[in-house]
Amino acid sequence: MNIKLIETELDAVTADVNVVFMKKDELESYEHAVILQKAGFKAEQDTTCFLYEKGVLVCGVESKKSDDIRSACSCAMKTLKTSNFKSAKIAILSKSVISALVDGVVLGGYEFNDYKSEPKKAALEEVFLVSNDLDFTKVEEIFANSLIIANATNFTRDIVNKAPQEINPQTLSLVASNLAKENNLECAILQEDDLAKEKMGAMLAVGRASVHGSTLIHLSYKPQNPKKVITLVGKGLTYDSGGLSLKQPTSMVTMKMDKAGACAVLGILKAVSELKLDVEVHGFIGAVENMVGGNAYKPDDVLISRSKTTIEVRNTDAEGRLVLADVLDYAQDKVAADYIFDFATLTGACMIALGQYTTGLMGHSHKLKHDISRAGSDAGEMISSLPFNRHLKKLLKSEIADISNTASKPYGGAITAGMFLDKFIKEENKNKWMHFDIAGTAYTETAWDCNVYGGTGAGVRLMCEFLREIK
Repeated sequence: MNIKLIETELDAVTADVNVVFMKKDELESYEHAVILQKAGFKAEQDTTCFLYEKGVLVCGVESKKSDDIRSACSCAMKTLKTSNFKSAKIAILSKSVISALVDGVVLGGYEFNDYKSEPKKAALEEVFLVSNDLDFTKVEEIFANSLIIANATNFTRDIVNKAPQEINPQTLSLVASNLAKENNLECAILQEDDLAKEKMGAMLAVGRASVHGSTLIHLSYKPQNPKKVITLVGKGLTYDSGGLSLKQPTSMVTMKMDKAGACAVLGILKAVSELKLDVEVHGFIGAVENMVGGNAYKPDDVLISRSKTTIEVRNTDAEGRLVLADVLDYAQDKVAADYIFDFATLTGACMIALGQYTTGLMGHSHKLKHDISRAGSDAGEMISSLPFNRHLKKLLKSEIADISNTASKPYGGAITAGMFLDKFIKEENKNKWMHFDIAGTAYTETAWDCNVYGGTGAGVRLMCEFLREIK
């Protein structure tokens, strides 16, 4: 399906369907008000009424703001794809909603059909965004940038959605290598021998029982004279069985999504390089598979991390933080960054605390939290800060090692996981670092907003917005 931008009057565009966004107070004055009334349409948010004989799809919105338009546009795409119409047109209401319309069409219209033997093909082929009364030069720029970010988000979704027999640490490294070639990025991949030389005992322990060797991926985008240097770190658990602390069968389903942090880093680098932003970005990914075997790491093991911090293992299903501990330490030594951001599907506790729709944000800098939250709001990703707490920190105490990989009590689990990572952030970098727990937002089995079943690409739109506005 193609999405095109056209500068003309809406009536001058030939399309099978005209998509109209309508508030409740606009119903009575609409030309087809009588038909809508008979259909029982009340213009509630995300409801639709398809006037097939008129070639009009009416979508209810609470307001004409971006969040409501994005969600309604996504619903419109789902409705259009069930019809036999081949084209649709949408009037651009204002410059401020262009990105929302692009997200609605591209992200709301996304499908992952790689494993269906006979995927059903929608008839819809083209969607036209039409404007004739805005500064079109500016409209074209917003449209082009929004399309790059939306496509990078779908690129991220594709990797998240791929099955664990297809994406393991080695093949994820190949995905990164191919992205580097296509987008002119630098790429270095550390195999297990290299990780051993780096003394990454925590990361190596997690992947020990897998037949697929663990890797550390380092991708770099280096424009001339960058105004800032950014480090992104992604948790790349290509599959997480829980290890010897085995997950319940129902919890093991969807664990292909435990690589979503790594996938987000790849998607952000794809977008940043195509947007040609004047910031230098380094992506570090710990690609590991957590499996069960005779040589699996065990509860009661004591691991020596790259930073020489010793870690008592109390639960092998708290594996992502072990991988990130070594990768964060490595990344800080390799790159002197202005900001360090890690993305991880780290804790189910974050979803309990904030729900499915909100990413948990943790760190020390209140200003940085504020700037990131504002970027999330502008990009359409919800962010909420979870505060560090000196009393919760005590729960990570170990009697036999420097720190335990899980807290001694099951409360504040998202925060204690974040505070575990904080142990591996160097003092001079404390106010430069932020941790994003995307456990709830990275994958969904129920459609919401512009997200359909599967990977959502959480973090990509947010970080692109932040990096575009960085000073």
